[in-house]
Amino acid sequence: MSNYTYITLRERARIKDRAAEWFCSKWGVPQEAYLERMEAYINCETEYGWYLCLDKDRIIGGLGVIENDFHDRKDLTPNICAVYTEKEYRCKGIAGYLLGMVVENLKSKGITPVYLVTDHTSFYERYGWEFLCMVQGDGETDMTRMYIHR
Repeated sequence: MSNYTYITLRERARIKDRAAEWFCSKWGVPQEAYLERMEAYINCETEYGWYLCLDKDRIIGGLGVIENDFHDRKDLTPNICAVYTEKEYRCKGIAGYLLGMVVENLKSKGITPVYLVTDHTSFYERYGWEFLCMVQGDGETDMTRMYIHR
């Protein structure tokens, strides 16, 4: 893990276009939506930020913080979103490190608790997250798991 560099997008704003393209390629959300939220963070309009793991200059992992991650519980905010690690880099603690980084960063700004939605059933518990409830995803027929980190 020591060979990797962990950053917030504010620390390296020049890669925002590349980061937006990377997240778009993983989740299918329009690149413009990522850019809009990233620019708000870079310009200090919000503390809901973007966190990346780099192997040299290659983005190999990342996540963001947004108001709502496309679910019906608008009262449960902010949400960690777009958690992703490239397949060949999985099981090396990258996502766990990013999750810890974002939780500590938000706590230092008085933003707690934090939420996330996922279909995973045991991954997030390893990093201090607790199952909270089921939520309805926007346009989804199945319910999705909501986690909280206090």
